[in-house]
Amino acid sequence: MSDLLPLFPLPNVVLFPNVFLPLHIFEPRYREMVADAVASDRVIGMVLLRPGWERDYEGRPPVYPIGCAGVMTHVERLEDGRFNIVLRGLDRFRILEEDHGRSYRRAAVEHLREQTMPPDERRAVAGTRARLEAMLAGDPSLAGARLPQSMADDELVNALAQYLALEPLEKQALLEQPSLGSRASCLVELLEMKMLMARTPGGTHMAH
Repeated sequence: MSDLLPLFPLPNVVLFPNVFLPLHIFEPRYREMVADAVASDRVIGMVLLRPGWERDYEGRPPVYPIGCAGVMTHVERLEDGRFNIVLRGLDRFRILEEDHGRSYRRAAVEHLREQTMPPDERRAVAGTRARLEAMLAGDPSLAGARLPQSMADDELVNALAQYLALEPLEKQALLEQPSLGSRASCLVELLEMKMLMARTPGGTHMAH
């Protein structure tokens, strides 16, 4: 049964490959999950709860089938049994079947490796990176996203997808993109739409 991936479902967090995520663990079932993972391979899977999760949060409300596994690079156990942890995103995965043998959720999963980009897609992503950098530099509503020049294109796209102030469902849509190229393109389209709405009278970002 060790091939089952522990699942940590949250309503507002999406993890991406190679991005770091700090988490505070306080629910008893997820304290047990972290303790078990520490004693095993330190890997857990982050998944996003579907809308309507509030009705059955204590149970096993529906989640989106694609998530991202992360390895715990830092674990601090507090005196009262809570944990502070830091995850580093590994591979995306698709849930095949859930197991209900523990207090927390586990699943048999199919790992979705990030596809190797052909040279033409790699060039396209480099161009998309330049557009992203220009958009972030020129829009005050997106300020605060400091982009290290030394960051690889794939790491940069994934970091922006995780750290920018996007809706959880928007982040989930980015995570589900099958390749880095399509994720980068979708991120540009999403930011362009948000910038346009912010400038449009009556847009969702305007105060009423």
